[in-house]
Amino acid sequence: MALGHATAAPNPHGAPMQNRMSQTEFIALIAMMFATIAFSMDSMLPALPEIGAQLSPDNINRAQMILTAFILGMGAGTFITGPLSDAFGRKPVILVGAIIYIAAAFVAWRSSSLEVVLAARVVQGLGAAGPRVVAMAVVRDLYSGREMAKMVSIAMMIFTIFPAIAPLMGAGIIALTGWRGIFLAFILFSLISTLWMGLRLPETLAPENRRAFRPHLLAAALREMARHPTVRLSIIVQTLCLASLFSMILSVQQIYDVIFGQAKNFPIYFGVVALVSGSASLLNAAIVMRIGMRRIVTWSLGAQICLSGLMLVTSEIGLPLAAYFWIFVVWQACVFFIMGMTMGNLNAIGMEPMGHIAGMAASIMGAISTVGAALLSAPVGLLFDGTILPLAAGIFLLSIIGFALMLKMGRIEAREAL
Repeated sequence: MALGHATAAPNPHGAPMQNRMSQTEFIALIAMMFATIAFSMDSMLPALPEIGAQLSPDNINRAQMILTAFILGMGAGTFITGPLSDAFGRKPVILVGAIIYIAAAFVAWRSSSLEVVLAARVVQGLGAAGPRVVAMAVVRDLYSGREMAKMVSIAMMIFTIFPAIAPLMGAGIIALTGWRGIFLAFILFSLISTLWMGLRLPETLAPENRRAFRPHLLAAALREMARHPTVRLSIIVQTLCLASLFSMILSVQQIYDVIFGQAKNFPIYFGVVALVSGSASLLNAAIVMRIGMRRIVTWSLGAQICLSGLMLVTSEIGLPLAAYFWIFVVWQACVFFIMGMTMGNLNAIGMEPMGHIAGMAASIMGAISTVGAALLSAPVGLLFDGTILPLAAGIFLLSIIGFALMLKMGRIEAREAL
């Protein structure tokens, strides 16, 4: 796709900002910033067995906490990075976030203690929230309307490919350097994107358009969101859906390795499943206007209950290992696919009544759901016992609760419509 040069993109917050980058280069940079999260998580998956064997030989399940720690830090960082960038500008927040991310990756690379690595991963998650969250604000500064939608769509299309290749990249790095080399790759990745941004992208938020950071406004927004029943339910269900996704990510490598002996092929299977499940957003876009967001989420969670229940039954009936493996792969793809059918709709449901505080509401919603999901999914991963039972039971229970809450949301909407 040929994209023209954007030398003076419209800025909805004030006068046009001068952008030296072509649209193609700008999209590539934004996609790389978006991909920081996927690279920081999914490339670690092939390293978990070695990390567990070296740093926690008595309980290798604890290696999963390297993912959970990062998610916790990222969720906490999501709460403040947007408002901070509104107060101090986009580039300073991205730069400080990158410095924190790089420093934490260096500490994790040098550490010989799992506890220190976990602490470093929490801090690394805090730093990663900067480029991931603020990148969207940069797009909003430079573009508006359909032009903004086009920029985001293309960047997100590139971003969705990254989770598919990140485990394969991680496996290649491990083969060349060992698991510690992945942390060096994080440093290199962040240096490239930060230097690229620093040299080529001007500050996109003019000083006269900045807003002072006021914690009491965030607290007021949080109270308002908590009082609104639909918003409150959408955040809880988002948390449950994300917890299902994180539970699968935490356990999936061990399942391929321990149960099916497919550790070497895991990055390939994971990549194919990620690519296939990425089509969920296309299906959702095609049907959401006819069916509606709440119904799609409710039906998707109902399907998840049935599929997870079937997986629970299958895990107990002693199928041949080859058949059992392919049933699990299909279920894994369904879990990822259903996340694509629910998360965007839930976010839109929660944001719709909060248009007057959209920026703060997005930060609060993202922070609460991410941190809450990390806390809910961690026990599911730690319960891995060489079977699929803990994972299937965990997702089954989370889906039942989410389904019940969506039915409650439907009753609230019906009452309000009277």
